[in-house]
Amino acid sequence: VLPMAIDRAVWIALRPRADRQVRVSSLDFNGELVFDLETPGKPGQGWGEYIKGTAWALQEAGYDLHGWEGVLGGDVPIGGGLSSSAAMELASARTFNALSDWEWNAPRMALIGQRAENEWIGMKCGIMDQMISAAGKAGHAMLLDCRSLEIDLVTVPGNVSVVIMDTATRRELVDSAYNERRAQCQQAAAYFGVPALRDVSLETFEARQDGLDPVVRKRARHIVTENERTLMAA
Repeated sequence: VLPMAIDRAVWIALRPRADRQVRVSSLDFNGELVFDLETPGKPGQGWGEYIKGTAWALQEAGYDLHGWEGVLGGDVPIGGGLSSSAAMELASARTFNALSDWEWNAPRMALIGQRAENEWIGMKCGIMDQMISAAGKAGHAMLLDCRSLEIDLVTVPGNVSVVIMDTATRRELVDSAYNERRAQCQQAAAYFGVPALRDVSLETFEARQDGLDPVVRKRARHIVTENERTLMAA
C-alpha cells in the first residue's frame, strides 16, 4: 500500500493523575470519557472506545500504563476515509507513552492500534491506517509491505499536488461491507492456494479466474491489479 501523511491531526492535552483513572473531555463530541485502567470494562459504543481499546491492547501487550486527564480535539474528518480512528488510537498510545518510560516503537504501536480496532472495536482492518499515523513523514508517501511491515519512504515530487475531495459521502467501517469483502478476498486466496492475494500474479489470476464466484472474482481482480499499480506508483 502507498498511504501518505496529511495536514490533519488529533491532539490530546493532558496532565498525569496519581491514580489509575483516565478522564478525557472531547471538544469535537462534546462529551466526557471516564474509566479505570484496572477495570476498563467491556467494549461499548462511541468515540471513547478507541481510547479504551488502545489502553486495553497496550496492557494486554505488557505495557505499564498511568492514569491521566485531558482534553481531546482534532481536525481529521470523521467517516471520510482519512483514518480518523487510527489517528485517535495512535494519539492515545502517544499519550500513555508520554507518561511512561517505555520506548516508542512506531510499527509496534501501529500493531497495538490495529489490535484495538480488530478486537475491541470489532473492525477487521489491516495495518495501513495505523502505520501511516504512527510513522508518516511530511512530503513523503509510505510504501508499506503489510506482511513484513517494511517501510520505504517515497518522496512526493515537488511539482505534484495531492488533492483530497470531500464527496459528502460518509461511511462507518464497522457497519460497512469491509469485513465481508475481506472474507471474500480470503476465499479467493484459498482458491489460488496462497496465504494472500498479493501472492497471485496477474497472469495466474487471468488464467484461473473462471473458477471463482463472479463477485469474489471482482474483489480478487481489484486486489491483484491494485498491488501492481501501487508498486508502479512508488
